[in-house]
Amino acid sequence: MTRWLCLAAVLLLAVPGAARAQYASDAPVQQPPDPASLRTEPQAPLTQEGQLPPAAVPAADEPRSNGAILDGQLRYGAFLSGPGSLSFILHHSVMGALGGFFTQGIANGFSSERSSREAMLAGTLIGAGLGFGSSAWWQFYNWVGKPMGYFGIGNSIIGGMFAAGFMDMLTRDTTALAWASFVGAELGAWLTATIAGGQWPLDDAMLVASGGGWGFIYGALLLAVMHFSGSKISGKTWADALLIAPGIGATALALATMKYDPSPAQILRADIFGVGVGAVVLLLSGLVLGFNQPTPYVLSFLGSAGAIATVSLLWEEAAERPGPLLGLGSTRSKPYRCVWW
Repeated sequence: MTRWLCLAAVLLLAVPGAARAQYASDAPVQQPPDPASLRTEPQAPLTQEGQLPPAAVPAADEPRSNGAILDGQLRYGAFLSGPGSLSFILHHSVMGALGGFFTQGIANGFSSERSSREAMLAGTLIGAGLGFGSSAWWQFYNWVGKPMGYFGIGNSIIGGMFAAGFMDMLTRDTTALAWASFVGAELGAWLTATIAGGQWPLDDAMLVASGGGWGFIYGALLLAVMHFSGSKISGKTWADALLIAPGIGATALALATMKYDPSPAQILRADIFGVGVGAVVLLLSGLVLGFNQPTPYVLSFLGSAGAIATVSLLWEEAAERPGPLLGLGSTRSKPYRCVWW
């Protein structure tokens, strides 16, 4: 009896183990994951518009950083020092050629005689050679940017006009006037190169050029006001004043660049508004009141000056493209910033 009881107990203990073995054999076997499938490739974050940030965008072909360095800038070429060097050399070469031609031509009355033609030819060649040599030497040792190369031409013209107008008040000798214009043009160009330097900022160059233009415009308006107010002004006075006025305006704004630093957009905007408002006011008031009295010219002067002051002081460039967090975290007491104060 005891033997049968032991056999029954063994059978009862063996049944659950067999069931568990059968269940384990029927269950699907899980393989360990492949380590390669767990690796992910990093992706660059997307911006607000779904575009890659600037750091993730492939950079364009950048200029080589290795090479000859001049005035902290990469030298433009083996002979030309900067992107404005060619304009600088051509400007001085042509100016020297024209100066030599006209000074000798006026001195000889532009005669067709052989001596006169030889003098004009010699003056042209010598002037061009001196202009080319001096400008090439200077730009070889000084980096020349585009503002210097382009706006230096305008300053040369302003300098020649100022010297001619000033000399015309002293003498009417045509030879003296020709030499004064040539020397003034050279001084205007070389003072710009030596004082402003080859790395003349674009905003300063535009401000000086605007000063020359507004000096001419406001000089003409003031002369018109005086003329139609009863003070008759001769043609010589008109010519001398209009030749001198751009130089005064350019010099005044050249001194202003030592304190103020407006952007090129501000300068261009002020010029456009000033010319537009002044021209419209002059045309409308002249058609209504007549151009033979000083009122239209006074209104045009005040209108253009008011337009320039308004857009220069009250135009906030930061409001053109406001940021997503505009006004957050700002501790400034004033909402805007202006270069004029």
